[in-house]
Amino acid sequence: MTSESFTLMRLDLQDMAQAACIHRAAFDDRLPWLKGLHTPAQDRWFYENCVFPQCEIRAAFSPDMAGIIAFKTGWIEQLYVLPEFQGRGIGSALLKQAQTTFPHLQLWTFQRNIQARQFYEKHGFTAIDESDGSGNEEKEPDVLYEWHRTVS
Repeated sequence: MTSESFTLMRLDLQDMAQAACIHRAAFDDRLPWLKGLHTPAQDRWFYENCVFPQCEIRAAFSPDMAGIIAFKTGWIEQLYVLPEFQGRGIGSALLKQAQTTFPHLQLWTFQRNIQARQFYEKHGFTAIDESDGSGNEEKEPDVLYEWHRTVS
């Protein structure tokens, strides 16, 4: 992991188009069998009308937007880092934003997304449930992770 400087900032509604682009680029890179599931306009609508009203959204800039996290009480809804910026600590820094805000978090990720699973497990998340994917839009088997802040 290289030590690279980046800045974390809270995003506003006008930033949602760029956040949606980060999501799509990282999603399509990591899950190519699901590529093209949504159009850029659909992604932008989702971020502006579903994610932004319900979540706190932060981004890492290096100097341009390189990764995003969307979280709310008890949940991480989205965490994506552009492929060319992965392995530089951006995802860890974004995840820490949610972990310092809430003492307990859960998230879903796809079972086949091994790198995401390893990332979350490295950061203290434990798999607590799995599904066959029948309940998600992608029809892709997923896994529910949970994290609790430890009291020292």
